[in-house]
Amino acid sequence: MDNKLLDAALKYINSPSPVGDQKAVSSELEQDADLLDAYSRAVTGVVARVSPGVVHVKVKKKVSRPGMRPDMEGSGSGFIITPDGYIVTNSHVVEEVNSVEVSLSDGNTCPAEVVGQDPATDIALLRISGPGLPMVSLGDSDKLRVGQMAIAVGNPLGFQSTVTAGVISALGRSLRSRTGRLIENVIQTDAALNPGNSGGPLLDSNGRVIGINTAIIQYAQGICFAIPVNTMRWVVTQLIREGRVTRGFLGISGQTVPLPVRVVRYFQLSNASGVQVTDVTPSSPARQAGLKEGDIVIALGGEPAASIDDIHRRLTREAIGKSLDVTLLRGWTHRLEKVIIPAESPV
Repeated sequence: MDNKLLDAALKYINSPSPVGDQKAVSSELEQDADLLDAYSRAVTGVVARVSPGVVHVKVKKKVSRPGMRPDMEGSGSGFIITPDGYIVTNSHVVEEVNSVEVSLSDGNTCPAEVVGQDPATDIALLRISGPGLPMVSLGDSDKLRVGQMAIAVGNPLGFQSTVTAGVISALGRSLRSRTGRLIENVIQTDAALNPGNSGGPLLDSNGRVIGINTAIIQYAQGICFAIPVNTMRWVVTQLIREGRVTRGFLGISGQTVPLPVRVVRYFQLSNASGVQVTDVTPSSPARQAGLKEGDIVIALGGEPAASIDDIHRRLTREAIGKSLDVTLLRGWTHRLEKVIIPAESPV
C-alpha cells in the first residue's frame, strides 16, 4: 500500500470523530441504555414482589398400571392468593394424586390439601396451613392489550423460581380442556414455558397476575397459553364455597356434524352444522325430554347449536332447573320442538 494512503488511513482511524457525530452516538447509546434499564427494572421489580408468593407443587400420583411403582412423582407451580394459604394451580397438576407437597420460596415445605378442582377450566385450589403467608396481587384480564409485557414465574423441569418474559401475542383464544369443554378467552403469550410451569402465574409489568400458565404447543416456539385471571376468580369462588363448580347436565353424548345443503335450505336454517346425539343417558333430562340417538340438535334455548361447544356454553349454573327449548331434526326429514330441563352435572 502507498505510504500516503496508509498514513491517511491510520490518521482517520486514530483521530477522534467529529463532535456532532460523537454527541449523536452518545445520545443513542444513552437512550438504548435507558430503555434497557426500564425493561430490566420492570422485570426485576415484578420478580422481587411476586416470587415470595410463587410455590413449587410436588405430587405423588396414583398408578393403576401393573408392573409400575405404586406412586409416580410429578411437579408444577402455583401461587398463593390469600394470606391464610389458598393456592391456585392447574387441575392437571393435582389430578388423581395420593399426596401434595408445597415448597415455599424460603425453602420450607408443607403438605397441602386439595380443596377442589375444575377440569373443565384446568384450575385447582389447594390450601396450606400458616398465618401471614406472602400472596400475589390479582389483575384484570379484561383490560389486557396485545403487545403488552407478560412475565412468567414458575418451576420448569424442577428449576425453582425461573423467570421468562415476553409479550401477550393474542387474546380471545379457545383451548380444549381435558374434559372436552372449551376454555374461552385464553391468553396467548410468547413468554417461554416448559413442563413444570403449569399452574404458575403470568404477570403484567406491575406484578399483578393476569393469567395461569397452562399449556404449550409441542415443537412450536413462542406459542404458550394462560387461563385468564377473571375466569380463575369465578372458579376459585365456587371451589371455596362448594368444593366444586356446578354446571348444567343434559345427559347426551354428541358430535358436531355438517348439515346437508338441501336440509339447510328446506328448513331455512341459519347454521350449516348441528350436534348429532350419539348416546342418551338413562333417566337423564334428555331421555325424559324424548331425545333419541341419531337426533340432530340444531338449537338450544333459542340459540343456534352449530357445535357441541354451543351446547356447553348454554349449560351454566343458571340453566339448572329451567326449561330450555330444544329444536332437533329426526331422520333429516322431521323438525321437532321439545322442552328439556337441565339437571346439575354429576361431575
